[in-house]
Amino acid sequence: MKLRLGTRGSDLAMTQSRWVAAALATSGVETELVVISTSGDRSAAPTFGAIGPQGVFVREIEQALLAGEVDLAVHSFKDLPTESPPGLVVAAVPPRRDPADSLLFRKRGQTPFSEEKRGLTPLSWLAEGARVGTASARRRAWLTHFRPDLEVASLRGNVPTRLKRLADGHFDAILLAGAGIERLNESSDVLHATLAELELERLDPERFVPAPAQGALALQCRADNPAVRAALEALDDGATRTAVELERRALALAEGGCGTAFGAYARPASAGTYTLSVMAERNGRIESSEIVGRADTNLEAAALEGLAQTAGSTA
Repeated sequence: MKLRLGTRGSDLAMTQSRWVAAALATSGVETELVVISTSGDRSAAPTFGAIGPQGVFVREIEQALLAGEVDLAVHSFKDLPTESPPGLVVAAVPPRRDPADSLLFRKRGQTPFSEEKRGLTPLSWLAEGARVGTASARRRAWLTHFRPDLEVASLRGNVPTRLKRLADGHFDAILLAGAGIERLNESSDVLHATLAELELERLDPERFVPAPAQGALALQCRADNPAVRAALEALDDGATRTAVELERRALALAEGGCGTAFGAYARPASAGTYTLSVMAERNGRIESSEIVGRADTNLEAAALEGLAQTAGSTA
């Protein structure tokens, strides 16, 4: 069987799709990568929220799936709206990479530090007025919450472009998903030279709560294609799927999107239970909540109900 795999053309998207293609090849499934440009890729808007509603990085790929132009698609799961269009299904969610955000900065001596404060709270050690780049409404809100004295500036582009702008001194630090950096750095040398000039600090996802499904991939296909569904389902990881589905159900309840500051992070707690952390910006305040329970007991609703009780929390 040979399948046409739809993907965006960025370095990260191609790396993720090649990984899936290699995994499918181990079971005898051959793939051909088909690059599809999305409206999100073509937009020059300064922030993700300014591009349009959630789905701007996947819509054209989903349309190609429905039209039969490709047989499957590989997405960064956090880019997908909380519901697939009728006729499409997420057939597999492979094992998740690190869901945390990473703060990248130039070597010591080139970035303003307050070393004695390092580790006290997220970002506490960056000196007052440090310029930090991001295009994410969530990251901007969390940055402003933890460190209102920082200068938060817009930064879009693919991962190598953003890292190069940091290395060239346009920013003191930038925020990126750690999983994307890991995947690119392991698969090719495209980042090696730039990363050699930088340092990276992982931000605790229980405190600097990531985007729902960050670090996970979604393998999508047509619902009426059992052969493709069976091939993809071999790559599914049950624990990852349960965690990201919890996070995405919380997102759906919060009615969030690209322009909404909302984070959710689920992880196994004990046999049969998960811990779910949520964080949201509401009426200019940051609220956070954490709850433990079974994934099939409306855990996400309970977590959201707890938000107002912890308004302003940095935990």
